[in-house]
Amino acid sequence: MQTPTPLVPLRYVDVGARGPEDVVADAEGRVLTGVEDGRILRLDGLAEAATTRVRTVTETGGRPLGLELLPDGALLVCDAERGLLRADLADGTVRVLADSVAGEPLRFCSNAVALPDGSVCFTVSSRRYPLRHWIGEVVERTGTGRLLRLEPGSDRPEVLLDSLQFANGLVASRDGSFLVVAETSACRLTRYWLTGPRAGRHEPFAEDLPGMPDNIWRGGPDGPFLVALAGPRVPALNLLHRAPRAVRRAAARAAVRVPVRPPAAGGVLAVGEDGDVVHHFTHHRSGFRMITSVCEAGGRLILGSVRERGVAVCEAPAPR
Repeated sequence: MQTPTPLVPLRYVDVGARGPEDVVADAEGRVLTGVEDGRILRLDGLAEAATTRVRTVTETGGRPLGLELLPDGALLVCDAERGLLRADLADGTVRVLADSVAGEPLRFCSNAVALPDGSVCFTVSSRRYPLRHWIGEVVERTGTGRLLRLEPGSDRPEVLLDSLQFANGLVASRDGSFLVVAETSACRLTRYWLTGPRAGRHEPFAEDLPGMPDNIWRGGPDGPFLVALAGPRVPALNLLHRAPRAVRRAAARAAVRVPVRPPAAGGVLAVGEDGDVVHHFTHHRSGFRMITSVCEAGGRLILGSVRERGVAVCEAPAPR
């Protein structure tokens, strides 16, 4: 593991609503994010405070989480309440692509990636706990997270992987041969092979991470994966996760009734295609809590958070 490097925000940008959970940058360096009230926002000019503009481009009618820009300029949206959506950013129309799996409603849809063949892979974090009770999933570790694929023209997703521990961020490899999915509760990244002799199989990609991985970003084909760490590893949780299911479930029932205040610690990992951590950027003792996403825009790192009312703009660390 690389020696941690501090990640110090230059400024915070209030977006006028709570919970910009995922942040993605378009080809013009503008950032898109979804917030708690259902809106999708476009943030322009983040490189300079005086030029920053925030505009609503559409509304999902639910709670947008993970976003993925499509080659035609539309936006894939994982909505925790409505399922997998497609939003046309030109006219604001929103269409449901999938809202159930084998008759079971899609809830806590988390992140998506579009593949060259037109199919879409996406994650569901939990089949037991909704977004508002995410802490219950972290505490209990139900192992009900999923990786799904939706073929072009279909509205019936197939299950590629089941029994994941809080399936979250998702990204494709440079050549499209595999996917990397973040398992937040397990503090690991898992690889799922799409092509080649190991197609359909999965294996650990990066384990024993220094924190809980959330969304994953890759801005260019040659860069590393940038993994947001929503919080540090918690020794008490590690101990609890070895307890019987009944004990974990009782602890989860208690946890969802108590207001959650995440620790003021998080960070970003840069991970290569071989699974090695090449950079570890830490973010400590800050009012900006629970970093759930990261992207690069205008020569800066932009951090999103499911809890905050804005994004953090950081100097992009120099390569080492």
